[in-house]
Amino acid sequence: MGTQMSLLLSEHNVVVSLFDVSSSNIDSASKTIDSQKPPQKIQLFAKDYGAFVASLDKGGGGGGGSGGARCFLLSITHGDPVDQVLDALKPHLKKDDVIIDGGNEWYKNTERRQKDLQKLGVALIGCGVSGGYQSARRGPSMSPGGDPQVLERILPQLREWCAKDERSGEPCVAALGPAGSGHYVKMVHNGIEQGMLGVLNESWEMLFKCLHTPLDEISKIFSAWAKDGELKNNYLVTIGADICGRKKEKGERGHILNEIQDKVVQDADGSEGTGVWAIVEAANRHVSAPTIAAAHFLRIASSNRAERLQVFELIGGFIAGAKKQHVEGSEKEVIEDLRQAVYCAFLASFVQGMNLLARANSDEGWNVKLSEVVRIWRNGCIIRSDYIADLIQPVYEKQEDLQNLLTSKTVVEEVKKTFPALKRTVARGLEWDAHMPSLSASMEYLKYCGGKQLPTQFMEAQLDYFGAHSYDKKCEGPGEVKKGAHHHEWKPA
Repeated sequence: MGTQMSLLLSEHNVVVSLFDVSSSNIDSASKTIDSQKPPQKIQLFAKDYGAFVASLDKGGGGGGGSGGARCFLLSITHGDPVDQVLDALKPHLKKDDVIIDGGNEWYKNTERRQKDLQKLGVALIGCGVSGGYQSARRGPSMSPGGDPQVLERILPQLREWCAKDERSGEPCVAALGPAGSGHYVKMVHNGIEQGMLGVLNESWEMLFKCLHTPLDEISKIFSAWAKDGELKNNYLVTIGADICGRKKEKGERGHILNEIQDKVVQDADGSEGTGVWAIVEAANRHVSAPTIAAAHFLRIASSNRAERLQVFELIGGFIAGAKKQHVEGSEKEVIEDLRQAVYCAFLASFVQGMNLLARANSDEGWNVKLSEVVRIWRNGCIIRSDYIADLIQPVYEKQEDLQNLLTSKTVVEEVKKTFPALKRTVARGLEWDAHMPSLSASMEYLKYCGGKQLPTQFMEAQLDYFGAHSYDKKCEGPGEVKKGAHHHEWKPA
């Protein structure tokens, strides 16, 4: 990511010095940079912080030479590595320097570092950078948060570097809010992404394993989905088409996808934290996010493949494994149901993520404009989806403080239109032994979020029975999110 960003900045007339604590990483970056022939020379440094920072005073670091303020852009792993780099940089920093942390970071860490660096007169901006290494090279979606005055200072340059909305030409960046708001927005983005990945993963299995659709045909199906309708210009569907159609190198038969093991490890090996943080935040802030959570736990279960194969030997033949199915009726209708189900579940993931962001925004007093968040996700990011952005951005423009997207008639009409297809798809998937955690969680989420009478009245009674937790009565109105006023002595202690 850092190497690709350095090339992007060079093409925007920024004089760049690139540093890494690893000489091998710098050697690799040097080869990449030489092959690209950037218009501005990129200076490379390994291990020696002093020489690196001194190079910025000679004209690097975003044009801040001649002793002026410098801009540092971090693109490193979250947590301790960031603290180590900042500790090593501190002796070389000076007042008015700006550090942009462009990694995925826990927002509380960002806020702690902002307070610490403020003592030196140095500003830290927590900035989500989305879109993967391809967008880092061509222009990412960016979500900066921190000191408002510093944000206004750096925003003109960020607007130059970032992705642009293909229709309006607007830069996909905004000064979102204070403190750790920028990294929080990126965490929510990645949570939504996680839910969407799970949904599309499950739809692929239904096509490939249950309907025995050839990969080249699935590529065509996904391409058609991404060309028009509710999934138009959806990034994940678009790259899904590319992945399914990608053959091995010349001289080899078959598709690359068929060689890939069914394990996702970054949540389990600690290299990625945003999925975990999103679920923890949803639980702590009392926001229901089952699509995001179900997709995450599927990834966790997938990561230890060796252990999974042991379990399969014991019970897998009885309960696991999607198999080829004979479809009664039109297969086209089944695939159309699947398309609508994917959209409905994608929308559920967006609703859950945006509701979490709305709650945090209110709790923290950040005053982040949610319509701007949707706007900067229109290009250069993984969850780009034209139809969904067109749907929910106007909702927030009319009511920026909306806490639950499911209370919007505009959103609910889309749910009502596509929920039957989601329900039919989940029913088929369960019957066919397909893996359905994200799709089924989305269906249940929409059911219980709109349920007038939930079975939880029975749970409330049980909690009162053994824990004296109290309850409210139906005759007393809709109730509030607080402990009830009544207790029944079900059984004396």
